[in-house]
Amino acid sequence: MLKKISLSAFLLVFFQQYVHAQLPEFTEMVKTNGITVVNISTTQKAKPDTEAAPSKQPAMPEGIPPEMEELFKHFYNNPEGGDGPSADTQSLGSGFIISEDGYILTNHHVVKDADEIVVKFSDRRELLAKLIGSDARTDVALLKVAADHLPAVSIGSPDKLQVGEWVLAIGSPFGFEQSVTAGIVSAKGRSLPGGNYVPFIQTDVAINPGNSGGPLFNMEGKVIGINSQIYSRTGGFMGLSFAIPMDVVMNVVNQLKSKGKAEHGWLGVQIQDVTRELAESFGMKRPHGALVAKVIPSSPAEKAGLQIGDIIIEFNDQLIESSGDLPPMVGITPIDQKASLKIIRQGETKTIGFKVGLLPDQPEKLADNKKPDLKTNNRIGISVADLTDEQRSTSELTSGGVVVQQVGKGAAKDAGIEVGDIILRIKNQAIRSAVDFEAVVKSLPANQSVAVLIQRRGNPIFLALKPEK
Repeated sequence: MLKKISLSAFLLVFFQQYVHAQLPEFTEMVKTNGITVVNISTTQKAKPDTEAAPSKQPAMPEGIPPEMEELFKHFYNNPEGGDGPSADTQSLGSGFIISEDGYILTNHHVVKDADEIVVKFSDRRELLAKLIGSDARTDVALLKVAADHLPAVSIGSPDKLQVGEWVLAIGSPFGFEQSVTAGIVSAKGRSLPGGNYVPFIQTDVAINPGNSGGPLFNMEGKVIGINSQIYSRTGGFMGLSFAIPMDVVMNVVNQLKSKGKAEHGWLGVQIQDVTRELAESFGMKRPHGALVAKVIPSSPAEKAGLQIGDIIIEFNDQLIESSGDLPPMVGITPIDQKASLKIIRQGETKTIGFKVGLLPDQPEKLADNKKPDLKTNNRIGISVADLTDEQRSTSELTSGGVVVQQVGKGAAKDAGIEVGDIILRIKNQAIRSAVDFEAVVKSLPANQSVAVLIQRRGNPIFLALKPEK
């Protein structure tokens, strides 16, 4: 009996030691890198002519669609927001030192519109910081304090980071300074709404309000990202956190240092993923690449001869598995540099060259679609009408297209076509009028997927339509 008990105790101790040996050890990393992380507080002075009380909630990042606002929330808190137009507004966030001479990184949204930025160090010193520059598209901001011989982080390579690898975050959630959380990399190259130029690192590291702008470390103690966003229905941590990769960050930092602003490469297309149904309609063996839904006039894409319906499968010999892969690749390419695209056009593979342009500010207008002469086609279950001059102007269309007036049961509804959509192309044939639409639909093959290009609220989208008869 004694031998059995001793053996059980031995096995238990052995198992505990084995499990402990397999878990990562963070204590030395925290001791080394904790002193490089800072707390950032900002103050925005109240404007004398302010009519409405300032919000106590931090502003959503630019470019987030309204329907996603409850899901994507930046996470710095505003514990002392004013109650009326006479009060200053304050916010808290995190940051980290990247050079001994006082350069500090944080998020753009942490310091946006700030009149005063105060950096608090681990030794309790507080210094005013100067904003060198910030970039809303990547959510990166570069600060500078008047100090020397500061402890700086080591910059790592996100390219070497693997899914499943342990990572560590240090920041100031809810104002609690030097808080440490750990987890693993859940995914790489995530594309988020409003973040087209950032291939985010997704982790399950606990990130909460106040962590924004803090560093994400790998197990070598090197920074591989800036914690930037969470996916949440409540504003609190739900297991999905997103960090900006440091290669993207340092590209922006170098530009902010040299010219005070960041420029991004531009192709000039609107793209979408290739679904299984769309791949079938384009004759592809498997779904991959970025499907061109719109070519911007006078853009590098138009000058290179890129067409609607082209599928971009490579950029400078780099594979494009999904549409989210393309914008970051183009975005970090220097302006005016020559680049190449491998595309699939009507079943044939081609390579075309273009010169990378400068990404402009181009707010999209929303389409407002309503009535005129109604034409019905019961084969796919929708009614369409020619566009009025007002609708054409609002939708920025010079010719062609029909507006969907009614959607009943049938292939169109199954494909996701909605009332108000503007149908521009079917099976790569331009739709110029309602009469033209009826003729094209009548000629479609039964039980075979065909690509339909629509415009919805100003944005072009390809859908896969499969008429039954």
